[in-house]
Amino acid sequence: MKAFLMFRDRDFDPEAASPANQAELIKDLELRLILRAMANGDAFLVNIACTALLVGLTDPAAIRYRQQVLEDCLSRVEVVRELYGIAVQAIEEERKIIVGFFRDSPDSMLRRAVQVMEMFLTKLQQVRAVADKQGAVFQSEGFTRFFQMISTELDDAYLASVETHLKELTLDRGVLMNVQLGQANKGENYVLQHSRRESLLERIGIAEKGYSFRIADRDIGGHRALSDLRDQAINDVADALARSADHILSFFVMVRAELAFYVGCLNLRQQLAARGQGVAFPVPEAAGTAVLTAEGLYDASLALMTDKAVVGNNVGVDGKRLIIVTGANQGGKSTFLRSIGQAHLMMQAGMFVAAGEYRGTISRSVFTHFKREEDAGMESGKLDEELARLSAIVDAITPGSLLLSNESFAATNEREGSEIGRRVIRALVDEGVTVIAVTHLFDLASGFYREQLPEAVFLRAERLPDGERTYRIVPGEPLPTSFGRDAYERIFGPDHA
Repeated sequence: MKAFLMFRDRDFDPEAASPANQAELIKDLELRLILRAMANGDAFLVNIACTALLVGLTDPAAIRYRQQVLEDCLSRVEVVRELYGIAVQAIEEERKIIVGFFRDSPDSMLRRAVQVMEMFLTKLQQVRAVADKQGAVFQSEGFTRFFQMISTELDDAYLASVETHLKELTLDRGVLMNVQLGQANKGENYVLQHSRRESLLERIGIAEKGYSFRIADRDIGGHRALSDLRDQAINDVADALARSADHILSFFVMVRAELAFYVGCLNLRQQLAARGQGVAFPVPEAAGTAVLTAEGLYDASLALMTDKAVVGNNVGVDGKRLIIVTGANQGGKSTFLRSIGQAHLMMQAGMFVAAGEYRGTISRSVFTHFKREEDAGMESGKLDEELARLSAIVDAITPGSLLLSNESFAATNEREGSEIGRRVIRALVDEGVTVIAVTHLFDLASGFYREQLPEAVFLRAERLPDGERTYRIVPGEPLPTSFGRDAYERIFGPDHA
């Protein structure tokens, strides 16, 4: 049995290799807060959410498939949580079942397998009950196929048959076996048979049951030999039943892993909604285009840190592969950049995004190059550290990727930083990489602006005439000031300016 809730044609791999720049993405885009909200205290959900978020999809059809499953989840929250709970309980209860001291003996294996299968049977019946009661209201291809599979493969006849076989395998009427005599009259080809029910005459002792003998209570060797015969008879059955239990366990493990992603999305949606923040399902555009359109795009991590309303941004920069953001200090530029990175990863994970509307081009990979604070432990200067990180990005980045740059090259002077930035950014854009750069380097931004590149667009953090920051990003050419005087006056007062 397969779940197929994350992919149309394959299982979700919780152990899929994350990108080499995982740590940078989590740090720069403040994904830890998003992952924490998705987990809601469940460490297992953290790992699943991290894998799904960082190992994104690159096929628009695959993204839409996952989005439709998530839409079903948002419409039937309690049903999804119930299914997830059943899978979790099945896995946890299986781990607790331990029978006998000699765990590897056929008898112990069989008794444990029977107990595990009896427990699994109860859980499968619960899943079947959910399918019968709720399956028809789910509309997505993923859930429709999932519930059809449950109804077909776990029909009444199958469940009744499993229950009958498990009762038989308790061996409460003893062991009936066929065995052939081999070389030196040693037994071989042991086959366990269905236990024959005694007739009424046999039960009252009138009819003969066949030849028999009794082993003395103190005959340890005889009892051991009889136990060996029993183990020989049930060995194959114990092994087959244990493998069947493992098969069903793997089904619950996969259901748990795939539903964990959607439960994480439900947790995140619930926490954003509690803060008055909405979400929307993005429209993924195939690679090769250059699309970035959003309404009310906001930083989800910032929203999770505060109960206050978070300002969203409207963006419309389709056809542009170089986006340069300048403007006033503390005007929301870095927050805007993070919101784009978060939305991009969430979109390619098949999630909703923190926006009213969102359309974006699918990227082959996402990279971040953010300014780092001083580190006393650094063995080289800040510029060397920035260039080393940039070199690693250039070695790994490919056409069709996205680079988010935040105050890069700030560790040197205006002229040198602008020259390095100009060459690097121009080379990446020429190679088909989309670059969104937040910079305070006027020489860098104005140089690109003067070139009037058709693939470039310029945005600016809005500042009102009185110095107030609206935290909105609007179209605008670069200005030769970041209005640091505003911050000085806000801290020390205008009389000290």
